[in-house]
Amino acid sequence: MKNINDIMHLVPHRYPFLLIDRILQVDGDQAIKVLKNVTINEAIFTGHFPEYPVMPGVLILEAMAQAAVALVAIAFGEEQFKNKLVFLTSIEKATFTKQVIPGDSMILDVKKVRARMNLWIMEGETTVNGAKVATAQFSAMIADKVSA
Repeated sequence: MKNINDIMHLVPHRYPFLLIDRILQVDGDQAIKVLKNVTINEAIFTGHFPEYPVMPGVLILEAMAQAAVALVAIAFGEEQFKNKLVFLTSIEKATFTKQVIPGDSMILDVKKVRARMNLWIMEGETTVNGAKVATAQFSAMIADKVSA
């Protein structure tokens, strides 16, 4: 299991946009299982929605994408990956079946469907208490970091 400090070595995201808390399981370069604890302290809930806080679907997808970045980083190896970035290139077949609210713990399962050169196609499923809340297929491009 990898904790938040390990995750911050793998993905470039930081507070308030780092949306994964713990890596629970990794299956080589094939799959990853990640935990995201949803708390009322997250800034998004001041506006979405103040009287009925609900995790936006787009942020559930972003959490899946961040899990995918961690999988790619682990597959490449930390040293080889340190000069790379992963950019989301498409989202397909996204479905949302239940609401996610503060207090929920999301389990994000992301699997590599295929990888060809610098393009990875993945599918993800998010559950809360064993119930599916979201699924999606998405692709991401691995690129070299360019100095600004």
